[in-house]
Amino acid sequence: MIDRRPDHPHPAIAHPRPATTPEADILDPGFQDAIVAGEARMTPEQALDAWHRVPLAELGHLADRRCRALHGDEIRTYVIDRNINYTNVCTAKCTFCAFRRDLDDHDAYTLEYDDLLQKVRELVAIGGTQILMQGGMNPELPLDWYLDLLRRIKQEFPQVHVHAFSPPEFVEFVNFFDPAGATFKDKVRTVMEPLVEAGLDSVPGGGGEIFADAVRRKIGLGKCTAEAWLTVMRVAHELGLNTSATMMFGHIEGIGDRIHHLDLVRRRQDEAIADLENDGGGRYHAFISWPFQPDHTPLGRLKAWGEVEGDDASQPFPGDVVGRLDGSGTKDLHPEFGRRLRLAGANAYLRTQALSRLYLDNIWSIGSSWVTMGPHVGQVGLRFGANDMGSVMMEENVVSSAGTTHCLNEPMICRLIRDAGFTPAQRDNDYRVLEAHFGPSAPDLDVEDWSKFRATSLHQQNAGDADGEAGGCGSGHYGTTTGDASAIVDITLEGEHRP
Repeated sequence: MIDRRPDHPHPAIAHPRPATTPEADILDPGFQDAIVAGEARMTPEQALDAWHRVPLAELGHLADRRCRALHGDEIRTYVIDRNINYTNVCTAKCTFCAFRRDLDDHDAYTLEYDDLLQKVRELVAIGGTQILMQGGMNPELPLDWYLDLLRRIKQEFPQVHVHAFSPPEFVEFVNFFDPAGATFKDKVRTVMEPLVEAGLDSVPGGGGEIFADAVRRKIGLGKCTAEAWLTVMRVAHELGLNTSATMMFGHIEGIGDRIHHLDLVRRRQDEAIADLENDGGGRYHAFISWPFQPDHTPLGRLKAWGEVEGDDASQPFPGDVVGRLDGSGTKDLHPEFGRRLRLAGANAYLRTQALSRLYLDNIWSIGSSWVTMGPHVGQVGLRFGANDMGSVMMEENVVSSAGTTHCLNEPMICRLIRDAGFTPAQRDNDYRVLEAHFGPSAPDLDVEDWSKFRATSLHQQNAGDADGEAGGCGSGHYGTTTGDASAIVDITLEGEHRP
């Protein structure tokens, strides 16, 4: 096992795990205080009760209190990285994806090593510390292609943390490369070990989507099962790598499916801490959730519940009929399951994020998703349980392919954090603070003329655009912004809205 963890990375995440009290009322202030203190944990039933019965502002306040118990009242973090999508060729046909291409499509691409290294070079030049490297599942790329790439990156940039290859990619590595092993887990280990030796530092949580099988079969044709996803992460933890977990919600799933997803992450984290903590093992460092972005996707063409003649909008959403807290729901429970959408607005996003902070009592970091929700809702997320604003991204291709184009530079992300009432701090992948911005030379406090910051869209990689240009979010301070952050935005927290 390769121990890549910092010393005591999560000092406030205690073991043994908190006890459950199934008979407790989620509205009981004493029970809420115990959850905030990490002395009690919610059951799935209590989490569903909290979703329906705890007002949004109160749920946010509880999540904020829990966040402060873990991270204090002052520092909130961000990371400077680059999201490199090395290929858009993919064998999966996920209905929520606007990024994937078939091998013979005119705009299919696979970046050359020199182009990839140039992107890392530009990141290092502006103080970046990490690359998030993911791609489609491209059957034309052999294992040696990935090993050589990692070796070249580490040879030139040993200081850069390589956060790469999500679980669906590893599942396809097993399918493509036919590695040795008696079980799927053994085969994953056979593939992952040489990648770790070549320079893989951690595994991102891409492809989590929703774990419930009924939902996954509808939206992720050709993508790995929940058990395969979780098995890949277990192998990573056994090899000493930390990982992140994610959830993409606000489509056909029910609220019960979201809670089932959180519960599986919490259970597997319990196991990782109990089994591996004393042996240098890894764990889930962070959880990030975001709403489905419908533009330019097959899934986005579905109608909302109540928009089609014959729908009875007074009845529960089909996903809520099918969704079960144990993930056992089946598509036959509602004839329109998988045929109707319920998109997530600011209300649903903030409620989901707050619930994730309270439910995932063994996860250190909860990230705010400004990329999908916009800078100001992302800023409000810092008061709904998030301790991290995520990435100052030089580049992003997958979400922006679905129409989302929010972009922030370092001064702007620092200003958003500061205007939310916190001190911004740059971190690394292990959530260690590299620099807290207290003084007048802070990126945001050093700006004299905010009028120079204009809105641009995120970079989208396309065929022929592999020349290493650092134009993703702009140049200079690695991007521009979509708006002023002079105060926390006064948003209207609408309900789960229709397209």
